[in-house]
Amino acid sequence: MRAQNPLEEKVIAAIEPVAAELGYRLVRVRVAGLRRKRLQIMAERLADGEMGIEDCETLSRAVSPVLEAQDPIASEYDLEVSSPGIDRPLVALADFSRFAGHEAKIELARALGDRRRFRGVIAAVEGDEVVLQLADSLIPARLAFSAMSEARLVLTDALIAESLKAAKQRALAASEAEDEDPLEVQEQDPQ
Repeated sequence: MRAQNPLEEKVIAAIEPVAAELGYRLVRVRVAGLRRKRLQIMAERLADGEMGIEDCETLSRAVSPVLEAQDPIASEYDLEVSSPGIDRPLVALADFSRFAGHEAKIELARALGDRRRFRGVIAAVEGDEVVLQLADSLIPARLAFSAMSEARLVLTDALIAESLKAAKQRALAASEAEDEDPLEVQEQDPQ
């Protein structure tokens, strides 16, 4: 789900080593547009799953020369590097584990029974399956990750609150780190 076609897979193959070396994980790559193409790269820091403006600039500057050299997209395109956002796509089983307890929308490539679209709370990840507690059923849906064509978090008050709490904790930690002076200057007594 990180890529939907061979062109996007080619872009991932070209830039993923550069991103990893800088400490970023590629979340998703999309090439869109008819006349003027747009290459969208969603990424996050490996360390904490965040992606600020400076991170986007850093990754953009690092992958641009690689894309120029390998030229995976034949026509002109605009490069867009962004964070996955709060209501982010879920592209790996680890994403489902990380966001267990939050609501997600999942679409399957082929219908399971009579439905392709599911919405519910991520209950667990068991092997290659995501267990989703549906609002309209007492029995959870067990969806094979390999059968999913798209999945993303649903923007809810709980998800927003958790995101704000994490941002406050990061800001507090950064503020405390700035307040500490690791280079204390020791005065010597002139004798």
